[in-house]
Amino acid sequence: MKPAVKTLVEALTLEPIEVNLFRGHTPPDEMNQNRIYGGQVIAQALMAAYRTVEGRMCHSLQAYFIRPGDPKAPVLYEVERSRDGKSFTTRRVIAIQHGEQILNLAASFQVEEPGFEHATAAPAAPAPEDVLSDLDIVEKAGDRLPPQMKEVLARDRAIEMRRVDGINPLNPKKKEPVQKVWFRASDSVGDDPAMNQCVVAYATDMSLLSTCARPHGVSWLTGVQMASLDHIIWFHRPSMAHDWHLYDQDSPSASGARGFNRGAIYTQDGRLVASVAQEGLIRPRS
Repeated sequence: MKPAVKTLVEALTLEPIEVNLFRGHTPPDEMNQNRIYGGQVIAQALMAAYRTVEGRMCHSLQAYFIRPGDPKAPVLYEVERSRDGKSFTTRRVIAIQHGEQILNLAASFQVEEPGFEHATAAPAAPAPEDVLSDLDIVEKAGDRLPPQMKEVLARDRAIEMRRVDGINPLNPKKKEPVQKVWFRASDSVGDDPAMNQCVVAYATDMSLLSTCARPHGVSWLTGVQMASLDHIIWFHRPSMAHDWHLYDQDSPSASGARGFNRGAIYTQDGRLVASVAQEGLIRPRS
């Protein structure tokens, strides 16, 4: 297992403290950030819920980001066992740091059962092999990138992303509020369905919010305050995190300093595996 993927798996392998109480940590490479990456808190909260569920897979979750997380401090995850039914199980998870809530998450789990099947077809997109990776972008840009950005893009990462029609965050141009991104874990995370699902959940927050910034020609590097406010995922079908996923995103609306974003996630062979919705803060800095 590649070091970055191993580090992510370790971050999602929570420490049990007491019944329904777990502790998570931020990977060392992320501790110099201003806040914890939102996808990490979602994935850890989902894993905490999984630690109290047997024989069922999560089919939906909804999370509210309440406060920025401190990457230098551990996060406590308190799980409330809301309901254990014959077919469905419901859990509520509160993420706590420094005595305050930083995230609330509700998740629903279901036993595997047959049913009607249909799904929208995957949109047309170039194959991931035909899209530049972050490392390709660094090599192509040479010395034109600032050293700090160059270091971030070239870093060994647990999630590999290839952006179709990406933008230059230092000099963004106005584009339609749509984007397609290929992503995958850069190595296998094992066969555990829960771990694979949590890694996919981790990745869903990596590009979605930027969709609503595209028509305005701004980015998080151009004096705009951006932060996820809430995040919803519906898991339709299982997938392996190390396989390529196409993340098809659009932003129907931005208003009131908030941007609304949607995403559909497909496997490379065209299966719809998840749908995502998110509202985020997008506020010009004065």
